[in-house]
Amino acid sequence: MVKVVTDSSCDLPDKYIDELGIRMVSMNVNIDGMEYKERINLEPHEFWEKMRHSVTLPKTSQPSPLEFEAEFLKIEKEGNTPLCITISSKLSGTYQSAFMASKMMNEEITIFDSLAGSLAHGVQVLKAARMAKDGANKEEILEVLTKYRKTVKIIIPLFTVENIVKGGRLNKFQGGIAKLLNIKVIAEGIDGAVDVRKKVRGTKRFIAEISNIIKILKPENYKILGITHVDNLDDAQRFKSEMEQLYENEMIINDMGPVMATYAGEKGMILAL
Repeated sequence: MVKVVTDSSCDLPDKYIDELGIRMVSMNVNIDGMEYKERINLEPHEFWEKMRHSVTLPKTSQPSPLEFEAEFLKIEKEGNTPLCITISSKLSGTYQSAFMASKMMNEEITIFDSLAGSLAHGVQVLKAARMAKDGANKEEILEVLTKYRKTVKIIIPLFTVENIVKGGRLNKFQGGIAKLLNIKVIAEGIDGAVDVRKKVRGTKRFIAEISNIIKILKPENYKILGITHVDNLDDAQRFKSEMEQLYENEMIINDMGPVMATYAGEKGMILAL
């Protein structure tokens, strides 16, 4: 039987992790010199508060190959076959850590690059685990994941540029102008990387533009739709309601974990359609 392994940045709710026996390797988060393990001793709400008061941008890092190897060995000892699905290799070194673990074992363990983050990654994990529970083999699962990876639309509304400035992706002068003019950024995930889709001035226009994007994307029926947010449940629920009125897909809404929230910033969101 195939057993799915992933990393903690998938932002999949605990109920799915527990129900389906998904194995999770925790990513590392450093805030003001303190080291944490995502979803082990650092939960989203605690992280959001720490991030709010941190002068510098929190730092994140991938798990070690040894951590992945330990999970792979446990699965094989149980007589099962590991299938590892990671955050995009263009966003983190996690894929490489898992790949190195497979090489250390000298075995053909499949490491699948989700080319996504947050629930755009998490729904791939969920889809794979459900298929595995129903008896699908690795090849059947990979066929579905590859299809999803090619067609998923990832929209990233950034309500603030503060974390982009702290991370050095926007200089302080540009960040100051954006804040002064109340400019919001809508980014998108493309082939595993993140790019700016549109800049919008004013919160009302920003919200309206996101709603418009939701209307035109029209996700395929087989997809599970996802929304994660950084302490912004009201807007997340608003967009969830809009999706439910337009589409009949299964929907998941969840708090955004520390790794992804580091880049999304205060009130930031990630929508997977």
